[in-house]
Parts: sequence; C-alpha cells; structure tokens
Amino acid sequence: MRRTVFVAMLIVVGGLSMAAAGLQQQPPKLPTVRNIQKLRDNLYFISGGDVSDRSTWTGGNVMALVTNNGVVLVDTMLPGAGKSIIAQVKSVTDKPITTIINTHTHFDHTGSNTEFPATVEFVAHENTRANLARATCQPVTNCDAFKGDNAKYLPKRTYKDKLTLLGGKDQIDLYYFGRGHTSGDTFVVFPALRAMHAGDMFPRAQIPFIDFANSGGSATEFSQTLQGAVTTIKNVDTVVGGHTPQPVTWNDFKTYTDFYKEFLTSAQEAKKKGTSVDDFAKAYQVPDKYKGFNADAGGVKANAQAIYDGK
Repeated sequence: MRRTVFVAMLIVVGGLSMAAAGLQQQPPKLPTVRNIQKLRDNLYFISGGDVSDRSTWTGGNVMALVTNNGVVLVDTMLPGAGKSIIAQVKSVTDKPITTIINTHTHFDHTGSNTEFPATVEFVAHENTRANLARATCQPVTNCDAFKGDNAKYLPKRTYKDKLTLLGGKDQIDLYYFGRGHTSGDTFVVFPALRAMHAGDMFPRAQIPFIDFANSGGSATEFSQTLQGAVTTIKNVDTVVGGHTPQPVTWNDFKTYTDFYKEFLTSAQEAKKKGTSVDDFAKAYQVPDKYKGFNADAGGVKANAQAIYDGK
C-alpha cells in the first residue's frame, strides 16, 4: 500500500519523473512537520514543505484556528504527519484539536485524518465525503484509508453550497462553487481574520493538476469555480494555497484566477480553429503579464486535452 501511495504522489505533484522505481522499492521516511507560524491573532499556518523536495515535503499546507473551546485544523497532510501536526499545535496552545476541515479528498490533504482522536469532528463538502467513502478508488483519492473501523474518521458533517462554523471572531465560512481540482473543493474563509485557505484550487503560479481521472475534477469548470470565489468572497487579505510556500495576497489569488481563465479561453479558441492539442501545447507560452508563472509542457497538454474533451 505504501508503495502505491508514493507512486500516486508523483501524479499529484505533476507527474514528476524522478526515481519512480526507487520510490516503489524504498519509500522515503516522512520528514517532521515544522515551523508553525502566526498569521494573525489566533490563526496559524503550518507549511507542508516543497512538493519538489522529498526531504521537506509533508503534504498540503495546514491552517489552525485556536478558539476558546479548541483548535480547528484545515487539512492533515500526508499519512504519518498527524503526530508532528499535533506537536506543532501544542507548541502554541494547550487546547485540544476539536475540528478538522478537509479541503478535498486527496491523500496529501486527508492522509493523517485517522491519526487524530476519534472525538474530532471532521467536516468536508458532500462530494469529498462521497469520494472518501467510495468502495474502491485510486490511492490519490484516499478511500482505502477509511475502510473498516477507520470509517469513523470520515466527515460526519457535510454541506452543499455554504456552511458556517462557530461565530464572532472565530467564525469560519466554507464555500463550494463547483468542480475544479476535484468534485468537492472547499474554500475555507476566516472572515474576522481576513484570511482564506483555498486548497489545491490555488497552486499559486503554475498550471494546475486537475484530477478528472480519479476525483471528479474539471478543467473546463476550474475557471468558473475560481471566478465564483473571486466574485463571492469579500474582505480577504491573506490566502494560503494547498502548496504555496508562504501565505500570499488576495491580489495574487485574483491574478491566478485571471491567468487560468485566459488559458481556458486560449485552449477553447485553438480547438475551434482546428489546432491539435499537441500543437497548442507546443506553442503555448505564459503571457508576459504573468511573469514568474510556470507552464510545464506536461501540465499544459493535460489541461488542454481535458478542455478539448470537455472534461
């Protein structure tokens, strides 16, 4: 199982080609989660490390809100990270972890759910819950982690379009705007703290990995979902993406939304002109106004093929 999971890891982070056979034979030990940092007041950020560096990568980024009654976490990184996450939280508060919100189904965001106390309330979009509860799935979707007695760690609280947790300065708003990276991506907003965790709907400055093959994502709807977030969510200054090295600004998030909308439009127009996917991918270049953005050939082709296919 561990060998299969680490093969899936390569897919999640963009199909890295390095040492796949070696990873299958001898999976690297998960590094210790480090460096919890205060974002504002009672809100903290725990970095999952650099996805391209196995010596630091522990999965998707985590946010932690310390309330009077306990700690609310967003995501739980890779399998094996739970103990380290708990230790990081204990370094800033003696309050227990009471709630965990999963932004989506993938194993690098739900991997340590089963390593927390069974008293924790797990919250996710209804489609994410359905993905995690599937009878069979590819390892990236992570449904095997919740079989048998571990079914108790499945999200018991779900929502359709919007859900508000807690209130006052501790209010958390969960939004779903449609398919994107998966079929159940949640935008987690802390209104009083003007902050948001966007999960893997926001890969910062690169072509996204869209899991239409395993988890119901959509390259054609990805842009619409981002637009829904930009037009609906207000008064946010700080944004954490699923794998952003550090928190960034709302303007960074909006710029990414514009970038992918233009990519979608360019692929759709190329299809109308009869341009092949291969020729589009070879010719595509990041517009000059998105300086610093990365468009690897594999990601461009995968996204373009899905757009051409209407997925």
